[in-house]
Amino acid sequence: MEAIRSFFTEAFNYISSVGLVDIADIIIIAFLIYKIIELIRKTASTRIAKGLVILLIALWLSGVIKLTVVNFLLRNIVGIGLLALIILFQPELRRILEKVGSGQVWSLLNPDAHAQSMDSAITQTVLACHEMSVSKTGAIIVFERGSRLVNQVNTGTLINADVTAELLKNIFFSKAPLHDGAVIIRDARITAAGCMLPLSSSGNLSRELGMRHRAGIGVSEHSDAVTVIVSEETGTVSVAVDGMLKRHLTSDTFEKLLRNELLPEKTGKTKTFGYSIVSRIAKVFKVK
Repeated sequence: MEAIRSFFTEAFNYISSVGLVDIADIIIIAFLIYKIIELIRKTASTRIAKGLVILLIALWLSGVIKLTVVNFLLRNIVGIGLLALIILFQPELRRILEKVGSGQVWSLLNPDAHAQSMDSAITQTVLACHEMSVSKTGAIIVFERGSRLVNQVNTGTLINADVTAELLKNIFFSKAPLHDGAVIIRDARITAAGCMLPLSSSGNLSRELGMRHRAGIGVSEHSDAVTVIVSEETGTVSVAVDGMLKRHLTSDTFEKLLRNELLPEKTGKTKTFGYSIVSRIAKVFKVK
């Protein structure tokens, strides 16, 4: 009983000694860990993360068991592995540094800011596709999600502009130089236009489908992207997700489908990560 009382006394004294600087330190480290986990999930690198954890455990065990040569080799492998990870995640790290350098730090800290930008991008895309459907202007628009379409972006022309209906219609205007390729939207912005996409290898596709539809299905087979296709022959709007094509969509159904695929389930109601951490710490210390 005395041991339990002593434990709680020491724990209370330790918690009482925590200051605002310590709380800020904890929040920063927790946020960095959260972002690293989020980065791993977005880049589909779960297996790499598991391999890294196993390697670190093996390194620790070799030190405990005194396996000198094994420990030496593992330490050198870990050192090389850190450099390899930087190279592997170079596109993602570059994107984060670009946001910090351009003053878009708030979008990294606040998920709702990204949701609002995506909501606007969806609205503008639906408006553009409706008008292109009426005029039977062919178009293919790819919304990038977790899987980064680096190779596809490199085949096109960099745009880096906000998504607007007028810009999309101008890109896909029949006499425009970029109208034959795809537009790739990343983080609610038009990253590139005139991009080449991989064609679907499925042999079960209808013969009615042209190259745009096959390309839209193809990129959705190789990634988790959401692809919008406007038919030049019929003006119908279709969406390809996970290799499946949904055709002849009305404007309302099309918009609803995009929102379901691209927006969080509880947009506007989710609290930011930082806010959640602060609120929990405040409850511990009974701060109002």
